[in-house]
Amino acid sequence: MSRIVILGGGPGGYEAALVAASLGAAVTLVDSDGVGGACVLTDCVPSKTLIATSETMTSVAAAPALGVIRRGQPARPAGTWEGSGPHLTPPEVLTVEAKRVNSRVLELAAAQSRDIEARLAREKVNVVHAKGRLVGPQAVETDQGDCFVGDVVLIATGASPRDLATAEPDGERILTWQQLYELPEIPEHLVVVGSGVTGAEFASAYRALGAAVTLVSSRERVLPGEDPDAAMVIEDVFRRRGIEVLNRSRAASVRRIGDGVLVELTDGRTVTGSHALMAVGSVPRTKGIGLTEVGIRLGSGGHVVVDRMSRTSVPGVYAAGDCTGVLPLASVAAMQGRIAMWHALGESVTPLRLGTVSSNIFTEPEIATVGVTQRMKDSGTIAAEVITLPLARNPRAKMLGITDGFVKLFCRPGSGSVLGGVVVAPRASELILSISLAVANGLTAEQLAHTFAIYPSLSGSITEVARMMRSEDLFADFEDTL
Repeated sequence: MSRIVILGGGPGGYEAALVAASLGAAVTLVDSDGVGGACVLTDCVPSKTLIATSETMTSVAAAPALGVIRRGQPARPAGTWEGSGPHLTPPEVLTVEAKRVNSRVLELAAAQSRDIEARLAREKVNVVHAKGRLVGPQAVETDQGDCFVGDVVLIATGASPRDLATAEPDGERILTWQQLYELPEIPEHLVVVGSGVTGAEFASAYRALGAAVTLVSSRERVLPGEDPDAAMVIEDVFRRRGIEVLNRSRAASVRRIGDGVLVELTDGRTVTGSHALMAVGSVPRTKGIGLTEVGIRLGSGGHVVVDRMSRTSVPGVYAAGDCTGVLPLASVAAMQGRIAMWHALGESVTPLRLGTVSSNIFTEPEIATVGVTQRMKDSGTIAAEVITLPLARNPRAKMLGITDGFVKLFCRPGSGSVLGGVVVAPRASELILSISLAVANGLTAEQLAHTFAIYPSLSGSITEVARMMRSEDLFADFEDTL
């Protein structure tokens, strides 16, 4: 019987453990932070639970545009919130109780962790709650004095929020995204430093929850690594909803001043607020666990270097998840872990295909992407035809009062094979699946166009944009409407 030792219990670790156990291996999983890792306990699950509450507030704010109003309140156009001044406020129909919201967030995360651990127990995985480090290529020692030797070792230690020396979090006013759920109240004015995925998601969420929000972005636009058209939509929505976006503004330092914070920018300007959220990236958790001592190669940023089979530079040692720096997605971590175990235990396996990975940004509206990107097309890396369809043309969107968003499709010239796509819409994370299936299975725009979509539905825009891709005449007609 093969022996597997896994260091880290996040998606990469626990999914690998389940695969290995199903293949008859004896599995030991060493974890110090709680099964599920940061994804379940402090990152993905908590943040998306908080965002679910913020989505309700966004729906309430938009309700008057659909004719749902308080007595004596005039209806408003879609996409607007009531109020005046630089920070608009949603209608005071509901009040967010931060303690209740945060309690639900943490309880749900803990319940998810317990469910995962119970599943591991049913599959006979030995879960050891301790800190571990490699003391040999196939040996993991814990701080409790135990040593576990395996035929195969998997490193899945994840990543932590990046700290800046000039803006050290204190857990009260200067915060990482892992510390937000300890706040007793919704911040009066949250200054978000960093306009990447994490910064944009929390800026969107806390604005909907009633906080005034200033977003400090060092780049020309928010979400600089994402589809430029999608980023423009989100930034426009942010500004209309009262978020103050400071583009080309880099934070030099953040410090407490009484009951608030002072953010100093490199150009000499300052921003004050009640709280500051530091969303300036993550660092892999690879220090002090014996990796370099056993010969495992690390990249310049400290991440474990792996190939598409999740192998490290040391035979018999694999790595998965955020500690590898491949893509900071739970779905990718889980797949890396599964691939590692299938490969190590002699199963047929396909190497990781990043070109088929779908991802989502949980702003309001959401941004979902898969496959080829606009940057690839513009740089000439990939030859692709591109069609974009505004969501406002969709009948279901009109019924729901949705005015922002679009569906974009990238297809190979000639064959029409679907290479990628972007969806900007409420619940884009659900809508992207059909495009992901097309990319993963080499379907053409014609095949997508011939697929029945519910009428009326937001997914109907996906089949419609595929029909537009098939006809240059239709494309010309569409250009005339812009």
